[in-house]
Amino acid sequence: METYLVGGAVRDELLGLEVKDRDWVVVGATPAQLLEQGYQQVGADFPVFLHPQTKEEYALARTERKSGVGYKGFEVNFDPSVTLEDDLLRRDLTINAIAQSKDGQLIDPYNGRRDLENRVLRHVSPAFREDPLRVLRIARFYARFAYLGFSVHEQTLSLMTEMTTSGELEHLVAERVWSEISRALTSQSPEEFFFCLKQTGALAVVFPELDRLFGKPQPMRWHPEVDTGIHVLMALKVARTMTSDPATLLAALCHDLGKGLTASEVLPSHKGHEGKGADLIPGIAKRMKWPVKAAQLTEDVARYHTHCHDIEKLKPATVLKLLKNINAFRQPERVEQFAMACEADYRGRSGFENNVYRQAALLKALAGTCADVSAEPFIAQGLKGKDIGEAMDKERLNRIRQLRER
Repeated sequence: METYLVGGAVRDELLGLEVKDRDWVVVGATPAQLLEQGYQQVGADFPVFLHPQTKEEYALARTERKSGVGYKGFEVNFDPSVTLEDDLLRRDLTINAIAQSKDGQLIDPYNGRRDLENRVLRHVSPAFREDPLRVLRIARFYARFAYLGFSVHEQTLSLMTEMTTSGELEHLVAERVWSEISRALTSQSPEEFFFCLKQTGALAVVFPELDRLFGKPQPMRWHPEVDTGIHVLMALKVARTMTSDPATLLAALCHDLGKGLTASEVLPSHKGHEGKGADLIPGIAKRMKWPVKAAQLTEDVARYHTHCHDIEKLKPATVLKLLKNINAFRQPERVEQFAMACEADYRGRSGFENNVYRQAALLKALAGTCADVSAEPFIAQGLKGKDIGEAMDKERLNRIRQLRER
């Protein structure tokens, strides 16, 4: 029985990056042998074990053969005769198919070190095409490593495109898709994930509402970049410089989905896109299994982002309505998230990237001045029922007016 460090730990160490998780592959062993040594089995589809002391994952060397559709359509063989090279061959990218022995020797049968040096994301073998989830995984790796100068090899891009056109991606389950998207959102360059999916045609399959923004023009006066798809990726890029919160990043990405519904005869105008986009969100969230809070924030940003842009001009009553609509008083953290997504929209335009978005500070100040308005003093006055709520809103309005008049 031999054990080897594999995958991301070896790759990241060679890149000089922090190693967060260490995974191991075990060659020449059976499940019974590992159980006898105190390992705990956790894998359902194939044997994966937790080390009795370190709790790191140890997987038996295995091969896979396509036997059906989707990412579960595989027959797995983890016989002790499976070699390390066999196991590495089934991996997605050459840079993830490098192993390290206990004495530090690198085993690199598929030239992963060369591709690391050349900053290339390249598939290991034609078996890559058997798992449709890999299209999203490679796009995510590109989003993670683009800042280091990595690119996706043209043959791998071509293979990803072939997998998309074959219909394989339609068999992906929503939870797996959302897992890849949410991890991509928090990567160093999340916009590159969606750009890569667009290149291969995969975006139209996994997120058609986003895909149809590309090619939709906007007025050059407000959007020098013109293309709506380009704009939302620029907004996502800006948002990522401010936060790593997936919900806020998702909201920045999806704030203009309604523009994809604009009739061609009225372009480049997009009147009413806010409501159209917001109305799309619940259906998308249900289909893609978005977390509830992320979905609600995304819907609110889509519906009210132009309100935030115009907040200096809004009447106090409209400001109060906006704050209540984004649930600012029950979930005060929503104000910061909403403001950042709106700022990303404003700055996610050619020539606007470094501009100051005063509206964010004003929105937070207006929410803050109302934050400590509570029901207790009005209950003490003897008010009941809806009269309490009306009195609280009257106090909030007064505070909003006072702040605006300073």
